Amino acid sequence: MKATGIVRRIDDLGRIVIPKEIRRTLRIREADPLEIFTDREGEIILKKYSPIGEMSTFAKQYAESLAQVSGHTALIADRDQFIAAAGGGKHILGKSISKELEERIENRENVMAKKGEKNFVNVASEGVEGVEHEAISPIICEGDVIGAVVLLNNDPKTSMGDVEQKLIQSAAGFLGRQMEQ
Repeated sequence: MKATGIVRRIDDLGRIVIPKEIRRTLRIREADPLEIFTDREGEIILKKYSPIGEMSTFAKQYAESLAQVSGHTALIADRDQFIAAAGGGKHILGKSISKELEERIENRENVMAKKGEKNFVNVASEGVEGVEHEAISPIICEGDVIGAVVLLNNDPKTSMGDVEQKLIQSAAGFLGRQMEQ
């Protein structure tokens, strides 16, 4: 654990303020759910809660199916990182999503782009090399954006079209409905 040197007092309602610098660094936004843990030494640990992370095994299987059917790299992300990857994207697993991708999914944008186009984004904070085409669809659960489904294509001769767009929209819709249950 890393000490910050910041000390905060609990108010009369039992609340404590997480400093803005820490929220910005950890990408904690207003209304983000935090999971609370305690340990034997009396420490309280706050962890960002990822509802879609709860179903990481299912998301992994779904990503594998998407990759197999589409022939592209399939990724599933929560609002912070990639929780499932298949079809050549294993090195992206656990990496943070980029600010650009975060903005697109927060704005509930479906993206279908070719490298060089203005709506093309690097999906990971640490660049993913060789991507020629991408398709992105936000996962929405009970009206809230909880993540995204992403397909990546590294072959400049093969493009993505309506089939891939419908495939990821269907996947995002299905994952969102699974989270509602």
